[in-house]
Amino acid sequence: MAAILMDSNRIIILDIRSPAIPVAELQRHRACVNTLAWAPQAPRHLCSAGDDGQALIWEVPAAAAPGTTLPPEGVDPMLSYSAGAEINQLQWSAAHPDWIGIAFASKVQLLRV
Repeated sequence: MAAILMDSNRIIILDIRSPAIPVAELQRHRACVNTLAWAPQAPRHLCSAGDDGQALIWEVPAAAAPGTTLPPEGVDPMLSYSAGAEINQLQWSAAHPDWIGIAFASKVQLLRV
């Protein structure tokens, strides 16, 4: 499960079997995160977008085994796209999983990943 913190550039990834301890924190946006979507074909891929105009695709780490930790610098996105304006919404296509739609300003763009 992924959660967006209000007015924050952080995304918290939780394992619902033990929700008190985050699996990961994704913190590479430079402004507030507005939206996110899980990839329909890959359970560990997540796309996030926000006020910084970036759409970032992440490979979320598998649930850490007890006693293991993620590196202190966090997780880096595997792909990024800059829209040039605040991204308000995104959707990962279920019918065509290589495509993501993003909405910003008065435009909609399709991104092939």
